Amino acid sequence: MARSETNLMPRFWVTLLMIYLLLPLVATGLYAFAGKWEDTLLPDTWTLEWFRQMFSDILYWEALWRSVYLCLTSVIITLAVILPAVFVITVYFPRLEVLLKSIAVLPYAVPGVVAAVGLIRTYSSGPFAISGTSFLLIGAYFVVALPYMYQGISNSLRTVSAVELLNAAELLGASTARAFWTVIVPNIWPGVLISTLLSFSILFGEFALTNMLVGGHIKTMQIYLYERMNESGHTASAIAISYFVFILIISGVFMKLGTMVRGGAEK
Repeated sequence: MARSETNLMPRFWVTLLMIYLLLPLVATGLYAFAGKWEDTLLPDTWTLEWFRQMFSDILYWEALWRSVYLCLTSVIITLAVILPAVFVITVYFPRLEVLLKSIAVLPYAVPGVVAAVGLIRTYSSGPFAISGTSFLLIGAYFVVALPYMYQGISNSLRTVSAVELLNAAELLGASTARAFWTVIVPNIWPGVLISTLLSFSILFGEFALTNMLVGGHIKTMQIYLYERMNESGHTASAIAISYFVFILIISGVFMKLGTMVRGGAEK
């Protein structure tokens, strides 16, 4: 009996934590579908009017596409730089790993506001004047995603013993490049995928840095949501729910793509 009660305690706390985390999302969803809601626990009437207004607004689709484009481009660039860099240093220059880690986690120590002010001061004038452009935002997103991408890839390489895998593949006649793409990458793919999804989600929800850098020039999803909050709470709730559903869809697509790529590599 005592053991049974002990096993129930972790489930109870996990359930309580899930309720706490999901309660704001549930309340937002109710408000997004609510027509009239005054003095009752649940809405008096239900409607899809707020979603109709959102989907009929061309600015919504422009903001969504712009956010996807900027975040996806930034994540791809970060992955293209970090994946080979971490692999080379882990396998061939392990003594430099501390230096790379220090550089990668440096964005944690710099607040977003401070980083934004520094970027604006640096690139607002002179030969590198790109203030207010998508290039500046992509560069800032690269820095933001760097710690998450580095940590996931680095941990995955340690978990699969990348050095031993590479040596075994080269003993069987594979070149370093072939061993990297056909042996190392498929084995660390789950970690790469999780890092990519985490980075994309964080960048897609970034507001403070984006608003300070390009708020008056480039309207992303979060800036569009902030503007609509001042107009209608119902519409803003509908946008927040659509944002959540979109992230779920993107996660499902990435997971499916990861399964297909790993399955093809194993064949």
